[in-house]
Amino acid sequence: MNDPGLDEPIQQHSKDVEQERKDEIDFQKEDEQAFLDPSRWWFASTAFPLLAGTFGPMASAFSVCALSQNWRVIVPHGPGGNEAEGFIVKDPGWLLAINSISLVIALIANVALLLNMARRLSFSIAQPITIVGWFIASILLIALVVTATYSLELPGEDRALTQAFYYAILAAGLYFIIATLMCVTVYGAHKGHYPQEFKLTMSQRTLMLQTISFMVYMLGGAAVYHRVEGWKFLDAVYFTNYTLLTVGIGSLAPKTHTGRALLFPFAIGGIVILGLVVGSIRSLVLERGKKKLGSRMVEKKRVQMLKKMHKKEEQHQKLTPIESAEQAEQLGMTERQRRKFEFELMRQIQDQATSRQKWNALFISGSAWLFLWFVGAFVFWKAEHQQEWSYFGALYFAYTSLLTIGYGDFTNFSNSGKPAFVFWSLLAVPALTIVISNMGDTVVKGIRDLTDYLGEFTILPGENPTRQKAKRLLMSVRSKFDKDAGAAKMMDQPPGMIGETEKQDRGDSHREAMVTDCIAGEVEKEELEDAAEAAKRGDELAQSAHEYHYQLIREFRSVLKHLGESPPRQYTYEEWAWFLKLMGEDEDDQSSHRKAPIKVRSKKGQEPDMQQAASDGSKQQRRQWSWLGNRSPLMGEEDEPAWVLERLSITLEKELRKQHEKKKSNSKGPKEGDGMKPSSSSGSSQTLEQQGKGGEEE
Repeated sequence: MNDPGLDEPIQQHSKDVEQERKDEIDFQKEDEQAFLDPSRWWFASTAFPLLAGTFGPMASAFSVCALSQNWRVIVPHGPGGNEAEGFIVKDPGWLLAINSISLVIALIANVALLLNMARRLSFSIAQPITIVGWFIASILLIALVVTATYSLELPGEDRALTQAFYYAILAAGLYFIIATLMCVTVYGAHKGHYPQEFKLTMSQRTLMLQTISFMVYMLGGAAVYHRVEGWKFLDAVYFTNYTLLTVGIGSLAPKTHTGRALLFPFAIGGIVILGLVVGSIRSLVLERGKKKLGSRMVEKKRVQMLKKMHKKEEQHQKLTPIESAEQAEQLGMTERQRRKFEFELMRQIQDQATSRQKWNALFISGSAWLFLWFVGAFVFWKAEHQQEWSYFGALYFAYTSLLTIGYGDFTNFSNSGKPAFVFWSLLAVPALTIVISNMGDTVVKGIRDLTDYLGEFTILPGENPTRQKAKRLLMSVRSKFDKDAGAAKMMDQPPGMIGETEKQDRGDSHREAMVTDCIAGEVEKEELEDAAEAAKRGDELAQSAHEYHYQLIREFRSVLKHLGESPPRQYTYEEWAWFLKLMGEDEDDQSSHRKAPIKVRSKKGQEPDMQQAASDGSKQQRRQWSWLGNRSPLMGEEDEPAWVLERLSITLEKELRKQHEKKKSNSKGPKEGDGMKPSSSSGSSQTLEQQGKGGEEE
């Protein structure tokens, strides 16, 4: 019998169920894929476009410099004569025309990339324009450089090339490099390693605008000082560069009152813009890059650990879910204890990977810093040969400039040395910032901890007496050798309660989080009131459902307060067990557990790890997972509070939707004995009275 009045609600409910399942699968795939994608494709999808967005405007600025002055001079005879004071030789008109065309094409390529990053122009249209444009600009400049070097020679030995010529070389090289990087980006997108769009944060998307702003600001300031002080434009560029980077070499300094007065706002504004650029670069390298590469390091450590355990029979058995009492007796632990063993092993892997990743980051950034120092010194040594610098003198100059000391006893005078310094310094200052940040996580932190430790035991005692500190130190050392030391740290209450007594110092919550918490608080009150009403009616099922909703909302509000903590909060195993139980997972139930795979296979055209995903049809195709597997919540790039909050919100939304559907059904004709029944796998039969007695049952 078909009832026309029920067809539409049934179809809508079916769509809702399918959408819920699709959302859950999408979340699972997102977590898994974060660790299955090789880090090199992260470089291609994110790092390379950002490098192009940073160096593209810089290359265009150098093209402007190459266009601002003729390329050849005649060095004057006599004592003191040098190429910096040479007589300008006018370039042919065709050289100026081709140089201008190269700049226009490069600007079009920059605009296309900027619009693509701002999502105003599609990837398929913007990237061909950007890549082809930069390659054409590079080829045109290379052709001009070769022509100027060999075909436009002047008679005699007093010919020299100006700063503009060397800026053209820098621009041509940068155009070619960033165009090649973008070719790799397009290739990866074409092969399906990532979507054809840039998934960048706001600070990363604005990096190109910030770089453009800084280069325009520097060139604009140079134009002003060119007019006010009477300097050559490219000498003024050299001055504004070392001024904004706070190097302060001093070879050029304002001598007019107007120039000195303009320096006050000019220096402050430029340093602010430079801070924005360096902050965005730091966001790329130290935040996103460190998190992505750190995730890959965790995966490598996980694989190494599992391979070692598979070689030992006793350890290998602990990776297999316990399905019978005989197996538990033979292994000497319950399924919950085995899962806790996995959890603690995963924490150990995380700690080792984090420590190694920090030192690797310091090594890489330190190596880059040393490379800039030694190679920069070599370039300056060769460029300033007329000043008869030694290599050690060039090292001294590069070092004082790299650390922004700038004594001024060594300075660039050659036409090749000044453009080289401008480009080198724009790389060196961000590199120094990254090195200092990485030292703060490793070397500086160790020195600070050692200093605090020695101070507390000597002349600067802290809040706790020295005797208590020594006792705590002995206990921590002893716990490393005591396998059962952590067994006594069991929770008597769910983590939402203890979370209130162990808050870490942090800043004020965001306004959005405060509003969300306020709304959740109102819903929490409503659920308590509904539970009380159901108790008065004697409806135990409805009371249990409302109390379950109350628990979900209360934990949602508690976890919401953990967002944004520094360092990110890490939950204990007991807290994770409680959260998972609220989401429908029971750590004592081995049906949703599996043996951790050593390597996760991902075939072309196939979803990652689906061939290894055992499922239980009686439990709505629930996917099995292990704390040591790629589906573990500890394996995602997301912070643990964010992961828990996301899953709690999904569970709560599902339960409230079921409650709404039940109310609609009851309003049409409720049957006797019907009540709101929570999900069978949610573990929500625990009432508030049971929760107060100890949270979850073992």
